[in-house]
Amino acid sequence: MKLDLTVSRRRIGRIMKEQGLVSSYTVAQYKPQQSSCNESILANKLNREFHQEEEKKVVVSDLTYVKVKNKWHYICVFVDLFNREIIGFSTGPNKVSQLVARAFASIKGNLHDIQLFHTDRGNEFKNKLIDETLATFKIGRSLSMKG
Repeated sequence: MKLDLTVSRRRIGRIMKEQGLVSSYTVAQYKPQQSSCNESILANKLNREFHQEEEKKVVVSDLTYVKVKNKWHYICVFVDLFNREIIGFSTGPNKVSQLVARAFASIKGNLHDIQLFHTDRGNEFKNKLIDETLATFKIGRSLSMKG
């Protein structure tokens, strides 16, 4: 028997909750990992100067996540601020420092050309391997402001 009633989604949700029903259609949600940020005293040397005149002078990096075959994966991307070109990247199932190290290794050309490496304060960017890489190639470091 069809009653032809008009009801809101909230009412349907409330009735379903009371009856212990769950929709079979759900949208995948990303659940970010709780982690502390890098508390380093390093300054923001880039200071929002995103327009650069020299190739590979300033490289910025960040990590993000994408869904691959119903699982979340991470991608670390290195971008040259001179022409906004992706000069290095790596992917993996975990948000770890090796992701950043592999992205460094994927950069073609001379790493000595890079003068400044700018990132957010994520812990994956603060580790011994990255510090040694930056020191070896005499690359300066810049961190975004906290928050």
